[in-house]
Amino acid sequence: MKKCLLTLAVLFASQMSLFAQTLFTGPDTVCVNQPIELKSNVFDGQSYFWGFCSGFLFNAPAGTNMGSAYSLKGPSGIDVINDSGMYYGFVINSRTTELIRLNYGRSLNNTPTVTNLGNLTNGLPVNPTTLYMLHDVFSHKWFLYVAGGFTNATSQLARIDFGPRLSNNKPNIANFGNPGGLLSYPKGLFVAQDQTSNNWYGYVVNYNNGELIQLDFSFNPSITPLAKSYGNVNTEMNFPSDLAAIYDAGNWHFFVTNFGNSTLVRIDMGANLNPVTPTATNLGDFLFRILKPSSITLVRDCNYIHSYITDSTTSQLVEVRMPAAIGPYTGISYSVVGGMNFPSSISSIVRDKDSVYGFITNGLDTSITKITFGNCSNSTIPSFTDVAPPKFSYNAPGIYNVYYVVDEGLPTQRADCRDITVLPPPTLYRPNDTSLCMGDTLRLYAVSTLADSIRWSAGHNIDTSNEFFDSVRVYPTHSTTYRYTLYYPFGCIVDTAINIRVVKVKADAGPDRFIRDGASSIVGGPNTSEGRYRYQWEPFQFMNDSTVPNPYVNPPYDFTYYLTVTEQGEGYQCSAKDTVTVRVQCGDFYLPNAFVPTSTHSGSNRFGILNNNVIKLNYFHIYNRYGQLVFSTTDPTQGWDGIFNGSLAEEGVYVWVADGFCLSGRPIKKQGNVTLLR
Repeated sequence: MKKCLLTLAVLFASQMSLFAQTLFTGPDTVCVNQPIELKSNVFDGQSYFWGFCSGFLFNAPAGTNMGSAYSLKGPSGIDVINDSGMYYGFVINSRTTELIRLNYGRSLNNTPTVTNLGNLTNGLPVNPTTLYMLHDVFSHKWFLYVAGGFTNATSQLARIDFGPRLSNNKPNIANFGNPGGLLSYPKGLFVAQDQTSNNWYGYVVNYNNGELIQLDFSFNPSITPLAKSYGNVNTEMNFPSDLAAIYDAGNWHFFVTNFGNSTLVRIDMGANLNPVTPTATNLGDFLFRILKPSSITLVRDCNYIHSYITDSTTSQLVEVRMPAAIGPYTGISYSVVGGMNFPSSISSIVRDKDSVYGFITNGLDTSITKITFGNCSNSTIPSFTDVAPPKFSYNAPGIYNVYYVVDEGLPTQRADCRDITVLPPPTLYRPNDTSLCMGDTLRLYAVSTLADSIRWSAGHNIDTSNEFFDSVRVYPTHSTTYRYTLYYPFGCIVDTAINIRVVKVKADAGPDRFIRDGASSIVGGPNTSEGRYRYQWEPFQFMNDSTVPNPYVNPPYDFTYYLTVTEQGEGYQCSAKDTVTVRVQCGDFYLPNAFVPTSTHSGSNRFGILNNNVIKLNYFHIYNRYGQLVFSTTDPTQGWDGIFNGSLAEEGVYVWVADGFCLSGRPIKKQGNVTLLR
């Protein structure tokens, strides 16, 4: 079976060298909400795809049973591959000797359509047990290798040539028989080109006798191979059920599952695929996690190697995780994933942009289980499709996977990924966002004992002489955000801010004004702050309401009023003050031109001087039309009630004369008429 993580299968040794490239650079460790900048090292690509929250193999896989409507009958091998943006799956039926093709279209999340290619003119090995898909970039052809047979007499190897496209419904097939007579229930088929000699080699393990068999295709992966047996390497194989290969740190390594004693074996091949004497190490059962294993797949993701093993009797999925092929190893059990039911084979682990998939055939109910390593939703942007991605961040701690692929679906495809560890924000002592009165100064601070350094960003009215200190002085004239950055030795950078709301309270008492003696006026100007403010006028004499922005005033003499406007909030109180002077003009007598003595209204049933600023009255006389004096007084506050000689005076026009002095000492003298009404 094919065992590598690429959306396009290419020459295996080339795949390994591609993964060794560093296609982009970026940090390994950041903090929550820290802006992350990634830089591509490739600028000649035809397409680019960045996944910032992509499927992560350190997460436990989720599973879905896709059912059994796929013409499967005793499925014993499965693989999934991408050809020019289209995903195909291939399954071999052991009971009926058939090849099944699954067409997923452009997404592995689709339900595939099924094509039964049959036994290809009886060219398939009877009772096929294993398959391997290969794309030869030199001939631009797809080859599918199938091996099968339960005995030495029935074991065979076949090569299926699909040509340039896997959609070919009539591929050519060549049955090579049993090369050298060495195959005996072959399992774990693998084919690749040796990077030293450029020869093509295939390998299988024999379930019946535990031997490792080499298939030498020379310079052409399409020809009949020569077979050679390495025997049971170090006698570590015990009814081997599958084989997966990986090229790591300049050496080839095979991993073999033993059905007989429920163990995992590593075979070290050395620097090339044609070693003189390979060696084998039994890695054990990982605390009884491995039990009757049926298949294995290997995947390198983000510079880590993950192997996934299916247990045929317990229907469990087991992962053996390793930083390098030679270990150390960590065994993890995932129990029954996605309705696995006596699983018989597992495909390559395939990345479809941000999602990672694997497929498992179930022998008991002939169903397919799809496993997924889901992507997250914690990045500010999920993906990007240009060479220079914008800065992004993660909103929660954890380990996240960034995946980068150039020229996806083309022969020049290159892929790389990186794990980014996101740490919780370190303990930081700083003031909360706050409010400040206009014109005031505030000292901001940010203290973290783990930080190496701090830097305040230059901005509006900040004392930049202290930009590298724990605290700075600010004096904003408008609401401002002050940013600062703390740097930590473990790669974390905290870039955050303190928001200062500047409270601008305005008090406008209005312009100074003149009013006539006895008149009233509205004070307070249009620029006073309105809303949730407190207003206070002082003093409150001669004013109708001292708690509103625009009260009425009628002072009897020149008077200065003070307006205080206050905003009260949590932890602050901001105020503004303004004054207005009301000057009372006194240069004339002010009297009404009519009155009604019989009225019940006190303001109109007497006739007298209205001035408040007259301090002395020499006389105030009122005469009827006959020249008789009907009223006289020297008290400015006294008025005529319309009574003459003990009776109500007759209706008509009366003449008045007045002589006196204003508060300022200015003399005034005047006469006029008034009408008495009934």
